[in-house]
Amino acid sequence: MSSGHLALTAYSLRSQAMPIGVASPNREWMSATDHRFANRCLPLLLANQSGWVIHNSVSFQANWTGGADKKSLVITYDKSGLAPSASSHFGSGVITWDIPYLFRTPSGYNLLVRGPANCPKDGVCALEGVVETDWTAATFTMNWKITRPFMDVSFEEGEPICMIVPQRRGELEEFQPELRSLKSNPEEMRRCKAFADSRRAFLEQLPYLGPSDAKWQKNYFRGCDVESDTPSPDHQTRLHLREFEMPDRDGHECQPECSRQTTKTSSHLVVQ
Repeated sequence: MSSGHLALTAYSLRSQAMPIGVASPNREWMSATDHRFANRCLPLLLANQSGWVIHNSVSFQANWTGGADKKSLVITYDKSGLAPSASSHFGSGVITWDIPYLFRTPSGYNLLVRGPANCPKDGVCALEGVVETDWTAATFTMNWKITRPFMDVSFEEGEPICMIVPQRRGELEEFQPELRSLKSNPEEMRRCKAFADSRRAFLEQLPYLGPSDAKWQKNYFRGCDVESDTPSPDHQTRLHLREFEMPDRDGHECQPECSRQTTKTSSHLVVQ
């Protein structure tokens, strides 16, 4: 493992595991917005990429009658003879996937296990959990809660259903939150007012812009303040996460069959 890299290992529990790969920045609903405006929102784009996703392996429909028992959730698969990828394990309309990997993170790191970022789905909501993957030998499940009884909810083959995000344990607790009046910091107040004035002026002229005019302010996307054209030195417009890769018998690395993403050379993200 290269110096300075953090290891993230996924031990596969079966030969035909659920596909796993780097999260995509693209969302169909964002591209379908007027003039693709949602794709100009850099915070959305970065959140979309902030982790690795696990994909559903078998298409199915789920319908919940509203009860608390396991039988109140009925899952119907599109193809017969395939191993089920999801089940009614907890009841109460919760769809459960047994994630077929044992994850290992460096000492002091958890995994935030959540639904894919900015992927709304009608009638069902992804549940989140935090797992201490630096020591436990237990695997975890991914769960979605149906919110609307008597409605068919579909999950397609290849659809991302789980996003994993490493987090340093205890880091949130190191922050000391403070609430202050903006007037207490004249410089920040001046800069904030400059941004607000610039934004207001842009919105006022927006209805009068022609077809060839820029219809959005690119300051934040470029990492620039409204008072400067010099980008912030640490500004990001795209994340470059490494793919999970599998060592071959000779110790070299090869792309696992379960990954559906573009291969990137790496020595510290491994599927075994």
